[in-house]
Amino acid sequence: MKLGEVLLQALKDHGAHEIFGIPGDFILPFFKVIEDSGILPLYTLSHEPGIGFAADAAGRYHGQGLGVVAATYGAGGFNLVNVTAGAWAEKSPLVVLAGGPSAAEGRDGLLLHHQASSLESQMHVYREITCDQVRLDDPVTAPGLIARALRRCRELSRPVYLEIPRDLPTMEAEPVVPAPPTAYDPNAVAACADDILANIAKASAPAIVADVEVRRFGLESRVAELVRKLNVPLTTTFMGQGLFADGKAPLVGTYLGPAGDPDVAQVVEDADALLLLGVILSDTNFGVSARRIDLRRAMRAFDRTVHIGYRTYADIPLGALVDALIERAPCNGKPQIEPALRGDFPRGLVADDKAIAPPDIVRAINDLFDQHGVMPIAADTGDCLFSATEMGPTELVGPGYYSGMGFGVPAGLGLQVASGRRPLILVGDGAFQMTGMELGNCRRYGWDPIVVVFNNASWEMLRTFQPEGRYNELDEWHFAAIADALGGVGYRVTTRQELSKALQKAVSERGRFQLIEVMLERGAISDTLRRFVEAMRRMSMPSS
Repeated sequence: MKLGEVLLQALKDHGAHEIFGIPGDFILPFFKVIEDSGILPLYTLSHEPGIGFAADAAGRYHGQGLGVVAATYGAGGFNLVNVTAGAWAEKSPLVVLAGGPSAAEGRDGLLLHHQASSLESQMHVYREITCDQVRLDDPVTAPGLIARALRRCRELSRPVYLEIPRDLPTMEAEPVVPAPPTAYDPNAVAACADDILANIAKASAPAIVADVEVRRFGLESRVAELVRKLNVPLTTTFMGQGLFADGKAPLVGTYLGPAGDPDVAQVVEDADALLLLGVILSDTNFGVSARRIDLRRAMRAFDRTVHIGYRTYADIPLGALVDALIERAPCNGKPQIEPALRGDFPRGLVADDKAIAPPDIVRAINDLFDQHGVMPIAADTGDCLFSATEMGPTELVGPGYYSGMGFGVPAGLGLQVASGRRPLILVGDGAFQMTGMELGNCRRYGWDPIVVVFNNASWEMLRTFQPEGRYNELDEWHFAAIADALGGVGYRVTTRQELSKALQKAVSERGRFQLIEVMLERGAISDTLRRFVEAMRRMSMPSS
């Protein structure tokens, strides 16, 4: 087989379903192999951040799969650095494929186009934001390097970087033999599980918090089984929104400290045995706690390591730990705390001629879900992501920790490819200016997301932290007016009645993207974001 085919088959065998890419001269030979082989479908967009966000979202959705992005050397690879950094921060299994110069080109003494300070500059940069980096410059050693990198990507749920010199894709190579799983000690896993269960057994108010690793490793159903068996309340973090959307787990809600439901906050903050499963200890997850949680006393399972107080268990895969907990846990009967249901989400929009506020968008979308069924959501950072905490329950992808702007639109496109379902995209006007033009690619692929743009002509979330800054102001770009030119349908709405009608029209038409530009007054934000900002301010204020 050609090395390019070997790589593509290995990606597919490890859980890749598609590739998002932009052609460039150094990667053109590999793109030809992708197209000729038909092993994985290739979707091209308009700018490298777009393909990166789309691949990231697809990898997050698949669970135990891979997101794959491909670009050329230098100008393409460096454009993917910020996307890859976000994937690293948020534990997304992203495979970055970069074309590279051939060995002969590196020896002729000339500086190459797209080259930075050296031919190695791109590799050096990616060492900071990926868990493995390989150059496939030898068809004999390449299969083993591919196997190692893809195993690490899957086991650690972190990005990896593979550089493909442009003369290599058509060379003959042996198939990739998947690398065996990294070994761990079952006795250590059992001891760790017993330690956790002993702490829960003696606690008067235990609780479990789930986060992104539960999704990344496909553990939602097993964690739900564990929770039902232990009869312990379950919450997710801000980053873990969208977990357990099937309703099979007794999920109490999403923990947002004083910015969220006080009953959920009480469950987490009053817990005397807090088990954190796959939880990223970030400021967005725990920086707004009403009372500081002593995480040293918590039981933290993350990055194949478990910390229980001051005791540490190394090399403990999260899946193996959850299995051991299920096997060894006593059955404590029917859960005493009922899960959050659809009825707990805001709904019942009053469709009148009053101006629209973010809570109106939440109610309108929940009403739409009630009538037509839930849709998977891709949300950008900002108030649209905070508003999404009150929608659903449904699958959700969003940059809850890294908070990189521009994620929403291309992530929604990746979500439609990965899920085969029509997605709802929530995006602010500032983020839309960055990547919204990627919607122009919908027509040739038949994608038809519903896009809701929160337009207050402002970087409003930034304004909430520093309201006096005029640099947070944006011009009105009339996004709805450009939808037709991009192959979609646009609506600009200013009243609650217009919003309701636009959503109904949008959901009724298939085959073209529907863009609803919701005009908001500056300063109009969701209650959740307002509480979050106030809590962050309190946390940052020096104590007197």
